[in-house]
Amino acid sequence: MLRQVYIVCTRPCLDAAPGVYVFTNFFQYLMNPVREGLELEGAPTPETELNPELNMDNISKKSHSQSPNKRVKFGYIKYVSLIVLTVQNAALGLSMRHAKTRDVEEKFSSAAAVVMAEIVKLVICICLVMHESGGVKTGVQSMYSTVVLNIKDTVRVCVPSFLYILQNNLLYVSAANLDAATYQVTYQLKLLTTAFFAVIVLKRQLKKWQWGALGLLAAGVAVVQLSSTDAKSSNSGDKLKQSKLIGFSAALAACFISGFAGIYFEKVLKESDISVWMRNVQLSLLSLPFGTGTYLIQEGTLNNMFKGFDGFIWYLVILQAAGGLIVAVVVKYADNILKGFATSVAIIISCVVSMYLFSFVLTVQFAFGTAMVIGSIFLYGYVPKKPVRRTSLSV
Repeated sequence: MLRQVYIVCTRPCLDAAPGVYVFTNFFQYLMNPVREGLELEGAPTPETELNPELNMDNISKKSHSQSPNKRVKFGYIKYVSLIVLTVQNAALGLSMRHAKTRDVEEKFSSAAAVVMAEIVKLVICICLVMHESGGVKTGVQSMYSTVVLNIKDTVRVCVPSFLYILQNNLLYVSAANLDAATYQVTYQLKLLTTAFFAVIVLKRQLKKWQWGALGLLAAGVAVVQLSSTDAKSSNSGDKLKQSKLIGFSAALAACFISGFAGIYFEKVLKESDISVWMRNVQLSLLSLPFGTGTYLIQEGTLNNMFKGFDGFIWYLVILQAAGGLIVAVVVKYADNILKGFATSVAIIISCVVSMYLFSFVLTVQFAFGTAMVIGSIFLYGYVPKKPVRRTSLSV
């Protein structure tokens, strides 16, 4: 009954954005088990990525205590969310590359696309907060008390808000200068930077195999970059002025920003009991001034902000907005190894599709480097099975 009232109350504001309505109901469905008693530990933070045991232990403890029907539903949500994440990861890199290199009369502003993605994400998160709070009125009251009245806490979120805006703009620069496959592989360095800041800032200790995985990851990306420097492709984007150095530098900067912002955001989440969706409302609200400022610096005016926005760009905006929310669901319901598998499949999909759509030339060196990166992802997420203690009964 509560869910029906929620949908009826929020439908008018969502009719203007059908894509938002679809994504909102998708996440609303995914979060239903939490309302029904399937309270799983593991917030969508870098902690579960850096310590896979935390996520897997919490999931196994909770899931085994549930009824068979709930375990079946849990497994369904887990694999559906992984499939969605795989498709989203692959589609985002390919779509960003196509958007920046396609031959159109009016080019869109990537800064404007970033701002619109934050607005879409804000609307989705507001609806999720209302659903989480039990209604529109209680949701609005909760947001007012958290965002407005608790202004000191809100100000703390300014740092990751600014960094995420900068990161998203850098990713567009990288996608414009690197082919989709190279971009997808290079961006996996965010795992390395996140681990680096976790060790430096949070004093977290990594296992020996995780250090080895990080070294393998760095070596794999280096091999891919060397192969992409030598390889030549004949796609339409080559007609544009591109620089491999600029693309790699932008991706590397985005990885460092992603690592630091993720660790900072993790500390903010740990130090309060505010929900992830409420934190995302704060992030998006504070990101809008930074994003608008970035657009003004690039364009000088807010006029023609939607220049070049067609159906494909709006699809890209919604796809980018949904990315962070999908990751939140995956980290909540799936373990780190399955998440790594989804990332690996997304890399393979990007390589294969790039060969057909962008005439990407797959070399042995690139394939070897990609295999190293994929292997490092699985190695980093590896969790050794705890030995079972057998007790003998004395007669």
